[in-house]
Amino acid sequence: MLQYKEIEYKPAGQFEETRCEKIHNVIFNSSLDASKVVAAEIAQLIKEKAQQNTTCVLGLATGSSPIKVYEELVRLHREEGLSFSNVITFNLDEYWPMQPDDLQSYNHFMHEHLFHHVDILPENIHIPDGTIAPEEVYQYCVDYELKMKEVGGLDFQLLGIGRTGHIGFNEPGSHINSSTRSITLDHLTREDAAPSFLGLENVPKKAITMGISTIRKAKRIVLLAWGISKAEIVQETIEGGVSSQVPATYLQEHENTTFVLDREASDALTRIKTPWLVRACVWTDELKKKAIFWLSEQLKKPILKLTDKEYNEYGMGSLLVEEGSAYELNIKMFNALQHTITGWPGGKPNADDSTRPERSTPERKRVIIFSPHPDDDVISMGGTFNRLVEQGHEVHIAYQTSGNIAVSDQDALRFAEVALSLNPEAQNIKEVIQTLVSKGTNELDTLAVRKLKGEIRKAESLGATRYFEVPDAKVHFLNLPFYETGKVKKDNLSERDVQIMKDLIESVQPHQIYAAGDLADPHGTHKVCLDAVFEAVGALKRAPFMKDCWVWLYRGAWFEWQPHEIDMAVPMSPDQVVKKRKAIFYHQSQKDNVMFQGNDAREFWVRAEDRNRLTAEKYRALGMAEYAAIEAFKRYYF
Repeated sequence: MLQYKEIEYKPAGQFEETRCEKIHNVIFNSSLDASKVVAAEIAQLIKEKAQQNTTCVLGLATGSSPIKVYEELVRLHREEGLSFSNVITFNLDEYWPMQPDDLQSYNHFMHEHLFHHVDILPENIHIPDGTIAPEEVYQYCVDYELKMKEVGGLDFQLLGIGRTGHIGFNEPGSHINSSTRSITLDHLTREDAAPSFLGLENVPKKAITMGISTIRKAKRIVLLAWGISKAEIVQETIEGGVSSQVPATYLQEHENTTFVLDREASDALTRIKTPWLVRACVWTDELKKKAIFWLSEQLKKPILKLTDKEYNEYGMGSLLVEEGSAYELNIKMFNALQHTITGWPGGKPNADDSTRPERSTPERKRVIIFSPHPDDDVISMGGTFNRLVEQGHEVHIAYQTSGNIAVSDQDALRFAEVALSLNPEAQNIKEVIQTLVSKGTNELDTLAVRKLKGEIRKAESLGATRYFEVPDAKVHFLNLPFYETGKVKKDNLSERDVQIMKDLIESVQPHQIYAAGDLADPHGTHKVCLDAVFEAVGALKRAPFMKDCWVWLYRGAWFEWQPHEIDMAVPMSPDQVVKKRKAIFYHQSQKDNVMFQGNDAREFWVRAEDRNRLTAEKYRALGMAEYAAIEAFKRYYF
C-alpha cells in the first residue's frame, strides 16, 4: 500500500537540482497514482486523530483536481473501514449567489463526490452558504472563521490551483492577511468554470472564499495540480517571487506545504524542462534533442550554426564531452529532425523507409482514426486525415463519444423546429420542442433531447467525412457509455467501453491507429478516451495482427507536441490548410459560441491553424524547409 511518508514534507531549494524551487513538490507519473497517495495521507491522519480520541479537521477543495482523492477516500471507507465519524470539514469556497442543491454548487459537488458516501456527521460539514443575504455576508464570514478556530484550526488543507494562481477563490491582488470574505471572480476563473455552467454568461460573478491567512494557518497543506495547462502557473508559483498577483506564491512562506504534481503539470519546472542547467544529466536521445532544440530557440539560431562555446555557456558542456564537437552533434540532430518530416503519413510506396517515420509496406494500410468528440479528427489532424485518404489507404473514422452535451439548447431547438416543419404531426418532435422551451437552468437533458443533440453532431461529422470522400460504412459512431450521463461530469471508464473499442480494432485489424493525446481539454473526455485506446490496445497486443500495428498520437485542439517530442511531422500546403478549414466548418454547432471553449477564446479552426503554422515556424527556425503548416504526431509504443 502507498504510505503517508511518500509525500512527507521536506524543505525545498536545498539541493542543486531544486535550487530554483521555493516550495516542496513531488512528481508522479499519473494523477491517479498521486491522488491515491494523497488520500492515504489524509486517511492516516484521520486514523491517528481517532486513536488520540480527537477530531480531525480537514479543509477541502472542489474542482476536477481532488475528485480522484475523494474517490479513493470513499473506497477506503467502503472496503477498508475508514471512518469519518471524527472528521470535521470546512470547504474553501462557494459561488454567490448559489442554491445548495444547484448542480453547479460546491455543496452539491461535495455531497456527490464524498459526503453522501461516507459516515461523516452532517453537523460536522461546513460549506460556505451561497444563499446568504448581501447585508449578512460579512458577519457570516466572521462566524465561519470563528467556527474553524473553535475546533482548533485546520489540521490539513487540500488545494487546487487556478490559471490565475488563485487558491480557493483568492484572486490576484488578494492580501496575505485576508480572511474568509466575499470576492469578485476574475474573468479567467469564470472562463474556466464556464463548461460546468454551460456557458460563461451563467457563471456567478462573486463567491465566498477562505482567505490567504485562513489557508496558511493550516498545519499541513497539499496542493494538487494536473495537466499541461497548469504547468506555467505551477512553475511561476514554485520558482517565482512572492506576489499578490499570484496568490499561491504565499505558500512559499508556509512551513509544511507540498505541491503534488503529475508529469505534465511539472513540465515547466527548471529541473524538468532544462535539467542540464541545475545538475549533471544522463543524456538520453530525447534529452539531447530537447536540449539542442532549446539552445537553438534561446539563441534564435538554426541547429547547424550552434557552436562549442554556446554549448558550454548554456550548461551543456558534458554533452559535447560525450558526443564530440558541436559540428558533429548538430548534423546528427539536424538529420534526426529532418527524418520526422514526411508527406506520406501512411508510408511512401517503393521507397527506402529507413529514414522515414512510417513503413513503406504494406502500400495500402488499414487505418483507424479515433476521435474523442465528433470534430477532433478534422481539427487536430484534418490535413493528415485527408492525405491518408488521397494516398489510397483504407481509412476508418471512429467517433468515441456522441458529443451531445456540447450542442446548445438553441441549436437543438432550431433543428427540432425544422424537423417539425417537415412532419407537423410528429408527436415526439413536439415533445422535444416543449422540453427545450420549458427547460430550467439546472435541468438535465432528457434522453430524447440528448438523442437529438447527438444526431446533430453525427450529421455534421458525416458532412466532413463525405467531404474527404470517406464512405459512410467506414465511419463509426461508438457512443461510449461513460459519456452518456447527460451531465458535464462523466462516469469512469468501464469494461463495456473498452470492449466496444476492442471490437472495432479486431474487426478492422489496422496497420495504423491515430488517437488524441491532447489531455488539456476542459472536461476530461480526451483523457478517458485515450485510456480506452490504451486499454484496448494493451488487451489486444498479443493478437497476430497487432504486430503490424503502429499507434500515433495527435494533439492540436489545446496544445501541440513540441519539436523534441515529435516523431512524425506532416507538412501542409496552403491549399491543404484551406481544405482542412472547410472540413472543420461542417461542424456548425461547434463553430460559433462554443460551449466548451476552454481557456482559448479563438474558434477551433483558428487555433488549429495557428498551432499548425507555429509548428512549421519552429521547424523553420531550427533549420528545416519553410512550410505553410505542419501537423505533428508522437508514436506510442505498447
